[in-house]
Amino acid sequence: MFNRTEQDERGFLTAVILKLQDTLDRLNGNIQGVSSDVKAFKAYLWEHQSDMDHVEKVSVRESITQAALTGESAVERRKRILKLMDTPWFGRIDFKEKKAQKERPIYVGIHNYTDDVSRQIIIYDWRAPVSSMFYDYELGQAQYEVMGETIEGLIELKRQFRIRQGRMEYMLESSLNIHDEVLQKELSHTSDEKMKNIVATIQRDQNAIIRNDDALVLIIQGVAGSGKTSIALHRIAFLLYKHKGEISSNDIMIISPNKVFADYISNVLPELGEEKIREIGFEALMDQQLNGKVKFQSFFEQVSEVIEDKHPDVSERIAFKATFDFVNQMRRYLTHIENNYFEANDVGVAHRYFVPRAFVGKRFQGYHRLPLARRFERVAEDIVAEMRFRHQADLKAADVNRVKADVRKMFRHTTIQQLYSDFYGWMGKPEMFKKRTRNVLEYADVAPMVYLKMLFEGAQINTEVKHLLVDEMQDYTPIQYAVLAKLFPCKKTILGDASQSVNPYSSSNSADIERVFPGAVSMQLNTSYRSTFEITDFAQNISRNVDLVAIERHGQKVEVEAYKNTAAETEGILNEITDFRTSGDNTLGIICKSQKQADALYALLRPDNRDVYVLTSESVAFLNGIVITTAYLAKGLEFDRVMVVHVTDKNYHNEVDRSMLYVACTRAMHQLKVSYVKKPSPLLDFAIEK
Repeated sequence: MFNRTEQDERGFLTAVILKLQDTLDRLNGNIQGVSSDVKAFKAYLWEHQSDMDHVEKVSVRESITQAALTGESAVERRKRILKLMDTPWFGRIDFKEKKAQKERPIYVGIHNYTDDVSRQIIIYDWRAPVSSMFYDYELGQAQYEVMGETIEGLIELKRQFRIRQGRMEYMLESSLNIHDEVLQKELSHTSDEKMKNIVATIQRDQNAIIRNDDALVLIIQGVAGSGKTSIALHRIAFLLYKHKGEISSNDIMIISPNKVFADYISNVLPELGEEKIREIGFEALMDQQLNGKVKFQSFFEQVSEVIEDKHPDVSERIAFKATFDFVNQMRRYLTHIENNYFEANDVGVAHRYFVPRAFVGKRFQGYHRLPLARRFERVAEDIVAEMRFRHQADLKAADVNRVKADVRKMFRHTTIQQLYSDFYGWMGKPEMFKKRTRNVLEYADVAPMVYLKMLFEGAQINTEVKHLLVDEMQDYTPIQYAVLAKLFPCKKTILGDASQSVNPYSSSNSADIERVFPGAVSMQLNTSYRSTFEITDFAQNISRNVDLVAIERHGQKVEVEAYKNTAAETEGILNEITDFRTSGDNTLGIICKSQKQADALYALLRPDNRDVYVLTSESVAFLNGIVITTAYLAKGLEFDRVMVVHVTDKNYHNEVDRSMLYVACTRAMHQLKVSYVKKPSPLLDFAIEK
């Protein structure tokens, strides 16, 4: 057997790191040489440009370009080698193919590495076909697919390693499932300000999602703490590896819930050797579609209104616009517009020619396959063509523009906003459309207005994006998905958790999304890894998810603390902050229900605690330390410790509050405390001794 003992493995690690160092030294030399060549070419071009003919100039410029590309390639390889020198590999399997004489050792790492001298592969990229067996099988029968062929055989050895800074911290013989020792060790670590890659601990069900290359639309329903966002990003890295040359990071876009979350996940793909992907919020996307001409409230503002329950009728309007029937009503409204809002009239051209309304109406109906707004231009063009053909009319630009304006006036309304307002009158539901102020739309109206604009004018299809990632799928409505379907006719990965909706009046589940994307493939992640068993069990008592499986990682009991008054609760928060500072933990999340409460607590604590900061809808980064935030902004994030404060009967009492409390509690990895003043929320009845 190759490298039979741990001592052998340590010796092999040292030898490989020396090889990596040799490769790095050569790369550094190559990069330095290329840099010198580029400088020399540029100097030559500058000094002799007056004496050079066009052909020679082109030749020199091409040499500069080629040298620069060679340098860029070397720089990228140097980055990969540096990562490998820190952690060359994390796993090994010995695989014996059916017809082979002996097994071959396969070391699995974050990147591929081939010996420059022997040309043999020493480390296999975790995304390589053969590496899939490390995640999918234990000892015994195994197989993998490559180039359409299934390779069968036996895994005769499986080992897991933790190597940091080129030193082996431990090695485990893995006759057990990959879940156990390595996973427990990794999960017990403290959190960080950036999401990390999880290539060393990818589980079998997660691996199936990552390597799914067939689904046009893949929906990932993952329970809280199941790693769904991380898995989706690893899936993108896998697709970039498998389809290199066909798709690049520039071809992928993620719609993220907020800037803080976008920053938090921004490190995963670079850690995996890929470039960052483009990120955009749904609101920014809608603003683009409306050409920046329509003001509207943000999703954060909508959620805040619902949480604070300032306007009871808001929830009714949100719920009304979050159904499939609403989408269908809008489609029927477009048919109504087509049949009733265009009234053909006679057209006079250049004060000399006449086109009867029958001709106009017939041409309008003839373009029934085009969006309504595009028909006006076509009808006007046909009228002009008719005049030029029948009368050899010499029409000026002003005459043509007059025809276009006359045809446009035959349509009842002139703006999308007018059409959208009329939609509610047509339904007999005028009370369901109400602006926040005179010029500001409610958030629930933005996507419907964009959808109506698309139906009326035609969608501005985005052909640059080849794969769209949609996170927090539960927070999007059917009509928002209908908009995304029209905008992005590409492959999609859509992920979220129906149990973590921050607005239950407008939430979606995987079945809902499948109705928008027929043929979509849904996959589930039911194991929760983030929190200890005690924290997960506590959260399950707040909002039970029967599909959730809690990993057996035990920790401290969840503490529910009662205080006589607000001052006492504040003192309790300060005590927790003091304890955190000496604990060795990296992050403490203090989670409030509303932004107003978070801002008030921050104002109270900040003067004497300069290491405390608050997340708002304007925040752009997540940092280690003491963070005051809301459940909405904390979604997708995780903290070593969490304090959920102000959990009183008045603050948390309905189904919206239940969702908020569940999200808040499931942010905790190792320790959770919940506090209230005087009377606790009824949602905590299970934890309060009577």
